Amino acid sequence: MLSFNDDVTDRRTLTPREPTEPTEAHPITIEPTGIRVTVRIDGDLIAETDAALTLQEASYPPVQYIPIADVVAQLTRSDTETYCPYKGDASYYHVLTAHGETVGDAVWTYEQPYPAVAAIAGHVAFYPNKADVSVGT
Repeated sequence: MLSFNDDVTDRRTLTPREPTEPTEAHPITIEPTGIRVTVRIDGDLIAETDAALTLQEASYPPVQYIPIADVVAQLTRSDTETYCPYKGDASYYHVLTAHGETVGDAVWTYEQPYPAVAAIAGHVAFYPNKADVSVGT
């Protein structure tokens, strides 16, 4: 399965893989969000943190990376894996909500991200079309 991001490639198509470093033409910044981030699915609390990181990559919308320890919903690893030349191999998870709904591949993580984005290790991100990610609420 391919990710929805243009910069993510099916990991089976690239061998061997060399990291692509961010550049002025394709910058990546990671900064503490500095304010509470809440994630909900159909009103159910999935995660809440004051320790999120905002990753801004090129012209893509900013992504909130939440410490996995701040996810309160049950996550189940899926078979989906993708590769980003800037960040590395991504693993995906399904979310089980408090109402018993399973939302497939709603979460991704880079368990061993490339050095340029090492700060996102131990963090997860949520697809905005599958979860409501609120910053500052």
